[in-house]
Amino acid sequence: MAADLPVVYVIDDNPAVLGSLEFALRLEGFAVHASADGADLLAGRPPGGWGCLVVDYNLQLGNGLDLIARLRSRGILWPAILMTTAPAAALRERAADAGILIVEKPLLGDALPDAIRRSFGG
Repeated sequence: MAADLPVVYVIDDNPAVLGSLEFALRLEGFAVHASADGADLLAGRPPGGWGCLVVDYNLQLGNGLDLIARLRSRGILWPAILMTTAPAAALRERAADAGILIVEKPLLGDALPDAIRRSFGG
């Protein structure tokens, strides 16, 4: 991945979902880095220079919203998209307060690629 291209950094601990998202987003023309837990970002080694986070809400080691907060506390201030099913009002409010867009599962049509493009200013 070239350092000057934005990277879509996908975090989902379900290997089948992670692989499918990586494949689909590459077909959409995005540079993609897939991770089950975001450990390399938490260690301070983001791929490329800038990007967008696409994080599943339900992770084995906690929730995606908390992971995004941890990444931001480490200086990774990329736009973030949270994927979840039927988010409660409290989750929607918490995400909105943090400037995090929610894309609901199942991921239908172009909702996720369109959200990613918007996060990149396109």
